[in-house]
Amino acid sequence: MNDVVLIGAGISGLAAAWELRRRGIAPLILERTARAGGVILTERVGGFVIDGGPDSLLVQKPAAVELCRELGLGDRLMPTLPPRTAFVLKRGRLVPLPDASFLGLPTRVGPFVRSPLFSLGGKIRMATELLRARGVERDESIAHFIGRRFGREAVEYLAEPLLAGIHAGDVHQLSIHSLFPRLVALEQAHGSILRGLSATPTHTASTQGAFVSLPTGIAELPEALAKALGPDVFRYNTSVRQISGSGPYKLTLDTDQAIHARVVIVTVPAWSAAQMLASLDTPLAMRSADIPYASTATVAFGLGRDQIRHPLDGSGFVVPRRERQMLMAATWVSSKWPHRAPDGHVLLRAFVGGATDPAALHRNDDDLAELALGELSALLDITGEPSLVRVFRWVRATPQYTVGHAERVRVIEERLARFPGVFVTGSGYRGTGIPDCIADARATAAKAAALI
Repeated sequence: MNDVVLIGAGISGLAAAWELRRRGIAPLILERTARAGGVILTERVGGFVIDGGPDSLLVQKPAAVELCRELGLGDRLMPTLPPRTAFVLKRGRLVPLPDASFLGLPTRVGPFVRSPLFSLGGKIRMATELLRARGVERDESIAHFIGRRFGREAVEYLAEPLLAGIHAGDVHQLSIHSLFPRLVALEQAHGSILRGLSATPTHTASTQGAFVSLPTGIAELPEALAKALGPDVFRYNTSVRQISGSGPYKLTLDTDQAIHARVVIVTVPAWSAAQMLASLDTPLAMRSADIPYASTATVAFGLGRDQIRHPLDGSGFVVPRRERQMLMAATWVSSKWPHRAPDGHVLLRAFVGGATDPAALHRNDDDLAELALGELSALLDITGEPSLVRVFRWVRATPQYTVGHAERVRVIEERLARFPGVFVTGSGYRGTGIPDCIADARATAAKAAALI
């Protein structure tokens, strides 16, 4: 009999196991693949350091940075390189995002007035946000919220490529309340986002930048966790088919073997959790299955610096849908972080797919790479062929917190309360980024530990 079994060795499963170990509990982690880390994956080849999924940790949410410090990685954290300028594609030209912004929204009027990113009418409409009435406290889409506060251009050139683009989602479907509750709180507290941002110094950008990473890629974090936990904690290439019982619980594997546990923590994507939980509680499984997911691909290119005429003086760019490109965004990795490419070379990453272009992933790797390189070449003036190409596919890996997500999670938690000792955590439920996943996983593990 196991005290605690965790299903999934992504960052949520690893963080939960770490918290359990800190509390004197020996967990068992079942992972269907041959490695830990989930969507956090770093390849190190030929002097290139290539993050296939996320490549950084948001400093403003401290859970990930704190975990790094606990693991002895604190001194290895490094900020992005200046100038940290982000660009937005508009009419075939890369336009810098105005300085003094928070999530792309203005914290000072001057830089936005001078920016060519918006028309005169768009700038006037954004400035009148100060005069707009406070909205009703109800869930709404990012597009509706930003549109009623700042106008159409702000939706098209800020909210859609930046706020929705972070989550590879549809700006007209994603929930502002679930994904950007701080903006909602600013409106409710100050009656205006602009007024709230100017009155809240915590929204001022740090001189060190908003993100940190690790010298040999962000996979240093799950690798350190797996090493600290030890190999005996893991059972790789092990898939759970169903969870049954009423405590202790029976986990039936795809091999028809069974594992029993007093407590089960499910950390896999919600659609996968739904399949496991169906035999335990049908409504619970249905609500988990209701959480949609998007598929994306990351395409990395290694090139000689002399093959690119663009100065690459920033972190990369985002692409509004109205620009009709396959690319959602691209980052100039070797301009963001040191030692990501050999001397005389650069590393670029392109992002495709998402909720608004699911057909992109129907293409094979060669076609994806060719199309992505073609669009990058036109924008950055690239000549010749890359020396390195890598395609990372993330199928049904990005949860979509659509309008009503909080209510779906409330029902899931209500149903779970009928089964003491069964918990869910991970990016599908209460936070999508690495810091949110770590914070929720550790909080969940603390609740689980109280039952042992």
